[in-house]
Amino acid sequence: MTALRFGYGTNGLTDLRLGDALALLADLGYDGVGLTLDHMHLDPFAPGLAERTRRVSQRLAELGLGVTVETGARYVLDPRRKHGPSLLDPDPEARARRVDLLLRAVRVAADLGAQAVHCFSGIVPPTVREPGTAWQRLAASLDVVLKAAGSAGVPLAIEPEPGHLVESLAGFHHLRRLLDDPPALGLTLDIGHCQCLEPLPPEDCVREAAPWLRHVQIEDMRRGVHEHLPFGEGEIDFPPVLAALAATGYQGLTVVELPRHSHAGPHHAATSLPFLRRATAARPSAVPEGSAS
Repeated sequence: MTALRFGYGTNGLTDLRLGDALALLADLGYDGVGLTLDHMHLDPFAPGLAERTRRVSQRLAELGLGVTVETGARYVLDPRRKHGPSLLDPDPEARARRVDLLLRAVRVAADLGAQAVHCFSGIVPPTVREPGTAWQRLAASLDVVLKAAGSAGVPLAIEPEPGHLVESLAGFHHLRRLLDDPPALGLTLDIGHCQCLEPLPPEDCVREAAPWLRHVQIEDMRRGVHEHLPFGEGEIDFPPVLAALAATGYQGLTVVELPRHSHAGPHHAATSLPFLRRATAARPSAVPEGSAS
């Protein structure tokens, strides 16, 4: 059983300066941070990115925080389209802007010593009538990013996102086969998304995902409703999920993902870690009761 390492996502702390957010998480006892590159937190397009990244790397080391680089900023590329443009955009130049963001994220992750770069596929545009077209665009867009990630030694961990082309574990496996299973391609597993739409319970999703698992996001959620909820407000039974995760040997961060609760980010950061620690302590034993040890 691997000791789990918990982090908190900066997309749930957007009212704080990055330095203040990192200090808060270290003071609360978190092991790391899911760092979303955005205009308020290590802006990937502002001048002096390399030097700013160096300073963040130094601060993470001082605080003893691990890091995963996340690329889910809502409007960092387009101030009018949430998460636009995507890797599926009909316009090749628009797709190239998303690819450029991911390449910047790979460089930042390498400089930070991050465990992975997170990304997602995007929603299929309404003008795309053939599913094969969307999959071809996604594969072609990711090809150059995967090569860069492989050269940098940083896995690219794609997240199945409800409503996206890759919205489930089945979609991830389809993409993996389409790309001929490149070593740099990994998986971001969001535990809430498993509760939302996967046919298997979240703990079984963890077991199925284990060989490809490079990043984990966690929050509460209800079946059929894609709404990230604070712990205890949804339907997930967390001790079996955390037990399954520990049993896989996963060594990366498990990052709390509450982007819509940023207005109360410090409160949720303070309450989430004790909840996860209690759920971890309550996890089922690997040896059934009454069995010989």
